[in-house]
Amino acid sequence: MRNFDFAPLYRSTVGFDQIANLMDRVLTAETAQPSYPPYNIEKLDDDAYRISIAVAGFSEDDLSVEVREKSLIVSARKADEDEEKTYLHRGIATRAFERRFHLADHVIVTGAAHADGMLHIALERQIPDALKPRQIRIASKTPSIAKDVVDASSIN
Repeated sequence: MRNFDFAPLYRSTVGFDQIANLMDRVLTAETAQPSYPPYNIEKLDDDAYRISIAVAGFSEDDLSVEVREKSLIVSARKADEDEEKTYLHRGIATRAFERRFHLADHVIVTGAAHADGMLHIALERQIPDALKPRQIRIASKTPSIAKDVVDASSIN
């Protein structure tokens, strides 16, 4: 694994610290990322996503989905009801977990559903109208702005 020094980026730019922080988080997460529980991230449309997490053995009451500071935090904690059971083999892991997903600007969680041992979380990118591209209509007649430009050039 390579180590990157972001000091030159911090010295020569303003406002790009979020990108450097994101890269730091991704690079450190590559080695420390737990594999439990398994999950999928799907792109359903240009602005629609779904995160599916395998949560076999957990009920809806055991699961928590929270959005905090541009992060989606999914956690689960199983009540200790299995203490009185004796297992010959225990292959279904119901250990507590917390999984974090960093959300991009304007991405919001629109819902969550639990079915067949899977937790599905719907996300959508909602770009404000002020940030969307807009088409400027070109007038066919000469507006007063063009007339002012012509008048200013005839002065010289």
